[in-house]
Amino acid sequence: MRVRDEVWSLRSRRCFRVIEAALFVGSDRLGIRLTHYSVQGNHLHLIVEARDAQALSRGAQGLSVRIARGLNRLMVRKGKVFADRFHSHVLRTPREVRNAIAYVLGNARIHAARQGRTAFPCPDPYAAGPAEQVSASPPRSVVSPRTWLLRVGWRLAQAKT
Repeated sequence: MRVRDEVWSLRSRRCFRVIEAALFVGSDRLGIRLTHYSVQGNHLHLIVEARDAQALSRGAQGLSVRIARGLNRLMVRKGKVFADRFHSHVLRTPREVRNAIAYVLGNARIHAARQGRTAFPCPDPYAAGPAEQVSASPPRSVVSPRTWLLRVGWRLAQAKT
């Protein structure tokens, strides 16, 4: 989910507090369950479980509205916050899930490396997943996965490589 150019960097403490509060409220509603996320300067990566495509669409729309309202209130502005509709990819195999989790939880490190910065806090304070995957207590804004792929399957792919 990418934000418009005029929106402040999402990786500031005050913007992140707004986003995290919205994720907390919407983490297990409207048919989606938020299991992992990463907040970057101008976009968010989310891994969610959804009952079906309609639930995914409604859940993403609900999260977008909550985040947009909160950020607009913070920035004392009106108007669109997100540049376009969310983009989704259905994860079907253990390897895809493993790669997606690694990408989402390590995305800030990738962006830092592209900008020539090497020092990076570990774990990323603007990313979260279940406690066993980020070696910390689970944040209130994510829920434990229910699907086999996100609970067990991704680990099988990890063990094979």
